[in-house]
Amino acid sequence: MFIERREENLHPESGLLLLTMMGIFSKFTILLLILLSCTSFTSTEAYDPLDPNGNITIKWDIMSWTPDGYVAVVKIYNFQQYRHIQTPGWSLGWTWAKKEIIWDMVGGQATEQGDCSRFKGTIPHCCKKSPTIVDLLPGAPYNMQIANCCKGGVLSSWTQDPANAVGSFQLSVGAAGTSNKTVRMPKNFTLKAPGPGYTCGVAKVVKPSKFFTADKRRVTQALMTWNVSCTYSQFLAQKTPTCCVSLSSFYSDTIVPCQTCSCGCQSNMAQSGSCVEANSPNLASVVSGSGKNNSTPLVQCTSHMCPIRFHWHIKLNYKEYWRVKLTVTNFNYKMNYSDWNLVVQHPNFNNLTQIFSFYYKSLNPYGRINDTAMLWGLKFYNDLLMQAGPLGNVQSELLFQKDATFTFEKGWAFPRRVYFNGDSCVMPLPDAYPRLPNAGSRRRISSLTLIMTFLSAFMFMLAYS
Repeated sequence: MFIERREENLHPESGLLLLTMMGIFSKFTILLLILLSCTSFTSTEAYDPLDPNGNITIKWDIMSWTPDGYVAVVKIYNFQQYRHIQTPGWSLGWTWAKKEIIWDMVGGQATEQGDCSRFKGTIPHCCKKSPTIVDLLPGAPYNMQIANCCKGGVLSSWTQDPANAVGSFQLSVGAAGTSNKTVRMPKNFTLKAPGPGYTCGVAKVVKPSKFFTADKRRVTQALMTWNVSCTYSQFLAQKTPTCCVSLSSFYSDTIVPCQTCSCGCQSNMAQSGSCVEANSPNLASVVSGSGKNNSTPLVQCTSHMCPIRFHWHIKLNYKEYWRVKLTVTNFNYKMNYSDWNLVVQHPNFNNLTQIFSFYYKSLNPYGRINDTAMLWGLKFYNDLLMQAGPLGNVQSELLFQKDATFTFEKGWAFPRRVYFNGDSCVMPLPDAYPRLPNAGSRRRISSLTLIMTFLSAFMFMLAYS
């Protein structure tokens, strides 16, 4: 009754206004929910289920105090199992909390000095409010080196080579605090490796790092330590995929290519000069003019337009084993992929018997279930995937033992997911997978065999009757 009396007292125009406002409010609510869902989706993009604890940790150790600041050693640890930092290497940036400057550096350098005009006499190494630091190149002068420096910013993944998964540099900071109470941590850390993709958190004070002397009999520690953690998102790194997967098998004439426009469409990219025909007469001049090891790929013109293609071929079927051939092809004229790696998901990796010309390690992201393998090339043999051309591919073969779950039916023998250098590859559509010969053909063959056997027996009986 209360609701009915309120409705009677409403003016018609007031009721219309109320309905309009309710409609606007509902649309605003829906829009807000969509924005919140999108925000929550992109924020979880950095989580990698195959490497849930993988990150790049930046450790800032203050080793000593100076009259106007401190000397610190900064280390970059790549704790990611299969994602590495390739040439042209990492670059680390931050924003100073106060008016700090960098007097001197060892093992690294700031890309810009900035405005140091207020200083008389000794000029600082960098006066910028937001400096960007890069690693020194191999072969740097000995007096400019410290441990784990001078790799050109290249860091291996933790699984492939833990010893080369760490980089470091030393800096002398001035116009800063001179005690644990007055020093201020930098903020707004950024990491490019070498392009975007990493998001860094805020610096956090942790327990001071401890260091052992060479004879292991004495332990020293940093005066103060803080950590910064950076995580990777393929969505932030590039808007389009960088690799695709093709499939084939001995029991089918069908070769399933990479999906058309997996990484881009030729009609759109060719207009901007991002695609080169393999038989182009001016191929050499185009490639040499574009520069090598550029982050922007210059790919060979294909239907998929991907810099990398991974091919899985079911080669042979034995009584107790089956064999697969893997081929990784580089279609990027600008890049030699060094220390590349693959991550392949397949339910039969628990029965992998032998692998040829690649290293193998099980990742086991789901505990005891061994369905994820990391593969990479042998050092100085095929760890360098050359640029597009006759030598732009690497190959290997896998030998699996059959178990109770083995079957060639319904695409079971093909991989579930493939990653190249930590980025997910575009898989073919399931309906396009190579199929076994249909059952009808087998039934016709069986019926024909039965009829021929019956006729042979009948003729035999007639001959001896």
